[in-house]
Amino acid sequence: MRLDPLNIVLGQDIKGLKRFYFVSGNEKTLIEKITTKIIEKYKVNENAAVTNIDSIKDYVDEGGLFENKRIILVKNCKEINEQILKQLSNSNDLFIFAQENSQKIKKIKDIFLKDKDSYLIDCYELDQNSKVRVVNEFIKLSGKKLDENLYWFLIEKLNNKYAFLENTLNVILSLDEKDINLYNVKKLLTANISGKEKVFFSLFKKNREIIEIYREKVTSTSDVNEFYYYLKSFCQLIIDSKNEQEYNKRIPVYLFREKSFLIDIYRKYNSKKKKALLTLLSTTEKMLRKESDLSLISGLRFVLNIKKITIS
Repeated sequence: MRLDPLNIVLGQDIKGLKRFYFVSGNEKTLIEKITTKIIEKYKVNENAAVTNIDSIKDYVDEGGLFENKRIILVKNCKEINEQILKQLSNSNDLFIFAQENSQKIKKIKDIFLKDKDSYLIDCYELDQNSKVRVVNEFIKLSGKKLDENLYWFLIEKLNNKYAFLENTLNVILSLDEKDINLYNVKKLLTANISGKEKVFFSLFKKNREIIEIYREKVTSTSDVNEFYYYLKSFCQLIIDSKNEQEYNKRIPVYLFREKSFLIDIYRKYNSKKKKALLTLLSTTEKMLRKESDLSLISGLRFVLNIKKITIS
């Protein structure tokens, strides 16, 4: 059965709990938001603990000592077939498979779609109708009123990626209502806190310079989340590429000016460094969730640790 991802992120309850959740699509920030929402729901309702594994072959069915259930977060779904799902259905655990779209997983998605104990959640960039739903819900929860011209300006200009759109809305709606006008919002959207990826392209500079650029580009806790997603996408590109040729092909076209820099970065990585980078991503994400008051410090520590791994 399919679930609408926006129903989940906008707070609508998941009717009829299932054993398996397959979260896929081409929008990383929405995939991660959905995954987090499902985890949060079960951690509260089922006193569940999260266990991360690379693939289902690493799964060991062992009940926790104090938890009613475990949430098994599976990074790779390549081992999945109908027989495996049938075997796993006897477990007391909940399984979340989160993976971006590819030709290799098309058949696997069909398996989850047909399985009665599964939810399939496809995550794509927001279109205009999706933006309207999200903006309307945020305005409703804030209790504030927006001028019609400002409203449609936001629908047009807000980022199509969910996490960036959410962060921007939170900043705008945190203003006093008298200050939420077209002039101020335009200033916010074009303020010099954009270009957060510039921090990543400064990795080879001295720490003092990196800190200065970071403090210029990342000025609030909401900025840190956007900053993290930018840097995570660069890190994930390094981790997921098997060789330089594959990495070169996967560099986004819009980064053509930084291509030589990115290739220089990749050449410094071996399997050991990739593993360290993956561990850093996981550790930082957990830290950002737990320590929101310290997120600015965590974001800075994150980029300096990336530099440390890269040049070591």
